[in-house]
Amino acid sequence: MQGILKYNTFAVQNSITMKKILFLLVLFIAGCNVFFAQLNGKIDSIIQKEFNDRNGPGGVFLVSQKGKTIYEKAFGKANLELDIDMTSDNVFQIGSMTKQFTAISILILESQGKLKVSDAISKYIPDYPAGNSITIHHLLTHTSGIKDFTKMKSLSDIAQKEMTPKMMVDFFKNEPVDFKPGEKFEYNNSGYVLLGYLIEIVSGEKYEDFVKKNIFDKAGMSNSQYASDRRVIKKRAYGYHQKTDGYVNKTVISFSVPFASGSLMSTVEDMVKWQQALNKNLILDAQNVQKAFTKYKLNNGEEFTYGYGWHLNEINGIPTREHGGSIFGFKSMGVYIPKEDIYVIGFSNCDCNSPTQVVKDIAKTVLENSETILKK
Repeated sequence: MQGILKYNTFAVQNSITMKKILFLLVLFIAGCNVFFAQLNGKIDSIIQKEFNDRNGPGGVFLVSQKGKTIYEKAFGKANLELDIDMTSDNVFQIGSMTKQFTAISILILESQGKLKVSDAISKYIPDYPAGNSITIHHLLTHTSGIKDFTKMKSLSDIAQKEMTPKMMVDFFKNEPVDFKPGEKFEYNNSGYVLLGYLIEIVSGEKYEDFVKKNIFDKAGMSNSQYASDRRVIKKRAYGYHQKTDGYVNKTVISFSVPFASGSLMSTVEDMVKWQQALNKNLILDAQNVQKAFTKYKLNNGEEFTYGYGWHLNEINGIPTREHGGSIFGFKSMGVYIPKEDIYVIGFSNCDCNSPTQVVKDIAKTVLENSETILKK
């Protein structure tokens, strides 16, 4: 009888303990829900200041920490003619965020011993004017001084033509240089077209095939690809401009023109996979990938805030890796905070709506709440 009483007492105490645990768990979950609801509300408010037309072109935004998505939402329309709402898995042209993939491709080739970033471009393109004084490093860091083709008046003559990489290089190579290599930093699309051409020369593969095999496939980026207006691309977001009398379809451009400086397409979720693949060294070993995130110096010893394919900035004194993109009908922006493993990415399918400041403001808000997020 006494044993039965002891057992019943233990069972009652154990039941009370379990109830307490369940109660605390419910409180914890409720607290988490309240916190994330408040955080989502703050992020929604930041986005809706810029993306506020439900019936116009929109955008997609995603926030992840340690590879886990903590916010993902779509706004506006993916296609105005068909009145299709935007979804978070729509495919966008990412413009100059392409430069990240081009830069890492060069570092992949260097890790394979097929080139060195210190090589002069004359080693691969012997007839390039003053090519013996311009290095691959200069191209990667926008310090080459060569003419940016996007600033040439004759660009409209080729904008809709199918150009080979060599034809693109020939288009700008004889233009007068803006400054001596290494003298200053000046953002330059021509440099990244040249890098794409070098990737093809050295690897013996087309740029788009090299990126797919060595980056997209390894990172599991199944919804990323080289852009095309002719190929059927599932869940494509269509691009728009805004005029005084309303929205119009984006200006048509041959993607062979921006080439390795701005012709890739992706989704926000694929871009998180990209960031995680870099973190886990799935694409490139840590020593080589770190070259992309190093601040370099000009000839006079002055340090500038660009590595290889990324701007190296700060938010509240905490280092960030950033880059945006703009191509007819689309804008993009990504901010990564290595210290907290926070990644914020935003895409827009109208060049009338810029995600740049929106993404920076979201990153700042999430950073300020990062300790609470980790506890949750």
